[in-house]
Amino acid sequence: MKEIDELYGIATEAASASYSPYSHFRVGAALVAEDGSVITGTNVENRSFGLTICAERSALVAAVAAGHRRFVKLVISTPDADYAVSPCGACRQVLSEFMGPEAQVFFGSRVDNIVATTIGELFPHDALHELRGAS
Repeated sequence: MKEIDELYGIATEAASASYSPYSHFRVGAALVAEDGSVITGTNVENRSFGLTICAERSALVAAVAAGHRRFVKLVISTPDADYAVSPCGACRQVLSEFMGPEAQVFFGSRVDNIVATTIGELFPHDALHELRGAS
């Protein structure tokens, strides 16, 4: 899993840029596009907590702004946690818009506790295919 370890390092570096003065919970993400490009993101908090953006969505927005539309892999680092923290429900929903159910997701608080899963496992029963077929 050398590639995942490298991507985890990139995600951890992204976490170091986190703006998290309220929770003190840094998160970094490394999103891999179909063409192999790696786009990073970090969490950006706001005192109106609902306006906070997660690292996963931060990376996705940056990637879409750069012209990417399909992604095959996501690695998330939560270096301030004691355990591997999975993406929140909002991130799972947004990621499923751009990642197929087979897309790989890895998350951990350290390189030695990374959990490997897929979008399909994190967000089962996704109805996006039904919505796309209806148009």
